[in-house]
Amino acid sequence: MPLYIGVGEIVVSKNPDNVLVTSLGSCVAVIVLAPGIWGAGLAHIALPFSSVNVEQSQVKPGYYADTGIPKLLAAMDKLHGGKRGRLLVKLVGGANIMDPESTFDIGKRNVLAIKKILWENRLGVLVEDVGEDISRNVRVKVDTGQVIVKTLGQERVIL
Repeated sequence: MPLYIGVGEIVVSKNPDNVLVTSLGSCVAVIVLAPGIWGAGLAHIALPFSSVNVEQSQVKPGYYADTGIPKLLAAMDKLHGGKRGRLLVKLVGGANIMDPESTFDIGKRNVLAIKKILWENRLGVLVEDVGEDISRNVRVKVDTGQVIVKTLGQERVIL
């Protein structure tokens, strides 16, 4: 069953029938997998830092990397018993869809902030499909942890 994840939303599932689905431009899908139990979580991050709108970050923490990632990791800890060192992280999105010549590349800023926050939580990124100037559709199969990315009509599985 597809679970559609909007901007700023965080979804965690252990149901093997679920598929986490989202569409991305400059936003980044932070995908966290728990091997062995095949649980999966996804946060649809729009901006790096909640300091731009503290009130919104309290209502929708998944909108920002600095509030969304800790919430996603806490939910995954509950799902698999707190064995954070076993979690696998994949990133998708972070496109520069506004102006390829612009120095204000929010997609790149999102990716950099996310990697820093993950590093502070002692997690690295296993694989990423980020950047460029293309939007992406993402599906995460909870039962296998498979991440399928569709861009420009082509699908590919990222390991």
